[in-house]
Amino acid sequence: MNSTRLKCLVLLPLALGLISCNSTDETMNDQTTETAVAGPEAAAVTAEHPLLAEWTGPYQGVPAFDKMDEMLPHLKDDLRQGMADNLAEIDAIANSTEAPTFENTIVALERTGKPLDRLFSYWGIWSSNMSSPEFRDIQKEMVPELSDFQSKIRQNDKLFARVRAVYEGEEVKGLRPDQKRLVKLVYDGFAHNGATLEGEAKERYAAINKRLAELYTSFSNHLLADEEKYVTYLTKDQLSGLPESVIDAAAAAAKASGRDGDYAILNTRSSMDPFLTFSDERDLREKIWRTYYNRGDNGDENDNNAIIAEILNLRDERVGLLGYDNYAQWRLEDRMAKTPERAMDLMMKVWPAAIARVHEEVADMQDVADQEGAGITIEPWDYRYYAEKVRKAKYDLDSDEVKQYLQLDKLREAMFYVAGRLFKFKFTPVPAGSVPVFHPDVKVWEVSNLETGKHIGLWYLDPFARKGKRSGAWATSYRSHSTIDGETNVLGSNNSNFTKGAPGEPVLISWDDAETYFHEFGHALHYLSSNVDYPTLNGGVRDYTEFQSQLLENWLSTDEVINHYLVHYETGEPIPADLIAKIKKAATFNEGFKTTEYLASAIIDMKLHTMDPTGIDIDKFERETLAAIHMPKELPMRHRTPQFGHAFAGEGYSAGYYGYLWAEVLTADAAEAFEQAPGGYYDEELAAKLVKHLFAVRNAVDPEEAYRAFRGRDAEVAPLMRSRGFPVTE
Repeated sequence: MNSTRLKCLVLLPLALGLISCNSTDETMNDQTTETAVAGPEAAAVTAEHPLLAEWTGPYQGVPAFDKMDEMLPHLKDDLRQGMADNLAEIDAIANSTEAPTFENTIVALERTGKPLDRLFSYWGIWSSNMSSPEFRDIQKEMVPELSDFQSKIRQNDKLFARVRAVYEGEEVKGLRPDQKRLVKLVYDGFAHNGATLEGEAKERYAAINKRLAELYTSFSNHLLADEEKYVTYLTKDQLSGLPESVIDAAAAAAKASGRDGDYAILNTRSSMDPFLTFSDERDLREKIWRTYYNRGDNGDENDNNAIIAEILNLRDERVGLLGYDNYAQWRLEDRMAKTPERAMDLMMKVWPAAIARVHEEVADMQDVADQEGAGITIEPWDYRYYAEKVRKAKYDLDSDEVKQYLQLDKLREAMFYVAGRLFKFKFTPVPAGSVPVFHPDVKVWEVSNLETGKHIGLWYLDPFARKGKRSGAWATSYRSHSTIDGETNVLGSNNSNFTKGAPGEPVLISWDDAETYFHEFGHALHYLSSNVDYPTLNGGVRDYTEFQSQLLENWLSTDEVINHYLVHYETGEPIPADLIAKIKKAATFNEGFKTTEYLASAIIDMKLHTMDPTGIDIDKFERETLAAIHMPKELPMRHRTPQFGHAFAGEGYSAGYYGYLWAEVLTADAAEAFEQAPGGYYDEELAAKLVKHLFAVRNAVDPEEAYRAFRGRDAEVAPLMRSRGFPVTE
């Protein structure tokens, strides 16, 4: 089991997360767009403002993704028109002469900004899946305007006065629990983001947000530029040790770049990781390692160090205007952790066991290297390579042998099977051409209820890496479930960066990548399960929102999936029982590496956001902080600071990277509940409780209350330690 759970890198620009009053958390991974059902008079994409037009076609209307090239020239004008229209909607609510009520203020706000939300479905594709120099130029120009637009909403005194009147009024006492939570979320969304400020403080707050929006965009574009720029090309005599699947993928990547006959190692994790695991060429391992971990830190036009320093100082100044001691204190106030101290306490409970395990792993690797007469001391670029040798020696487990049974298409079928058993979902392929897509690689499925046949929505899958697509894996929803203007279906996607194989050849992936695939699908199941009435309630709490996706990873290793979907790509034979036994026996192997590289990034993130950042030298701070916590020299942080998109490409995970670990406390605890249930991971009664209390409610229920309703108690830390194979201490 891959316990790092770092699957949902969020690199959406600040503006995207702040556009709608319906959003309660900046740059949420499950970015929602709330769209009315398209009627017969809906505007066509060739209208004056095509990006704002209602979606037409089947399934309550779908995005015109096939028209994106011709719509890009409209982006600036449409964005400005959408903002103007949205502000007019806001002003109408703010200037109403009627007494503020839940319906005419809170629900009215829920109905605003639909055309702009539609536009940002396209924006999200351009920024994450199909970035281009043309879009990046527009993005750079428009982000400051977007920040000004957001400030006009957040700092609208009349609007906030109406929201506060509802929040503090008598009417709220008689509302349903989900409506009460909606009122609180909307109020907090204003109060937490500067609505209570006045005069110069209010003006400065808006100016800081504007500058931060620019910096987040620059950070993201610098990182993407380094990923595209620093590609390593190899010749045939440099492939020693690489499995055939890795060689084929490298050949395909080189051919796609116009270098047919060469082999390309892209500057992404999915390309770097297998190379470092299998390549016998130590000098090349070092080169690939340094290329990857120096992204954003090359001292050139794409260096991110100065940008990060400015971001930290501006964040610190901004929360100071609100009366907070530091940025993390402000950020965690509405999270499950509540305070930086609680988050750090959890991390430091796990950290000593993690680094102790690293020392054991390094000792095992050094023994192997010494026995081979390698004459080396283990360095970071050796870790994966010798870990694989130790895996074979200790568990007789060959990662490449496992890959022969992990076909991307078969794993997708396995995920559909799990969704059917637990969620009663049925996935039916949509005929090619009947729903527009933004790239030929993208496929679409209709999702319906397996028992009643009721239509639920569409699921888009964009699985492969390509130029212009950011690295990582993520889930996005283009339209979320709501009922305030008629029930809407759900449109959402999963996006990955697997290396595409040769035409007609199956794509084989590692066990860790298979867990990533299941993880992201967990996010999809989360948004597809929604039964909330109001758009805002489709949001989430950052240190809780990874829990549902982490939990789904456990179904990969269930017997039902293993016996039916893990079959050899050539023979079709099921994966042998003895190989599965080895996989399960080695479940906590290399856990020191996985936990330590993640926690190092999470600790750095928290420390950066609880310190005084005046005069900070980013590289020096990173180096000295890691030394102070005794970071093993044989491995790096998972995300070095200059490439730490979670923290500096927006605010979704800033001072919140610890959230993966916080969510995994819930994950491990919930997994034990299934392990102890009569029906195991497919126990019908527990699965029903899972869907009802942890998936369908989205953010309509406080996460702690939701978990108690599922488990009957609060989550405990001990299952997390057991799942990692670490000592359990009281």
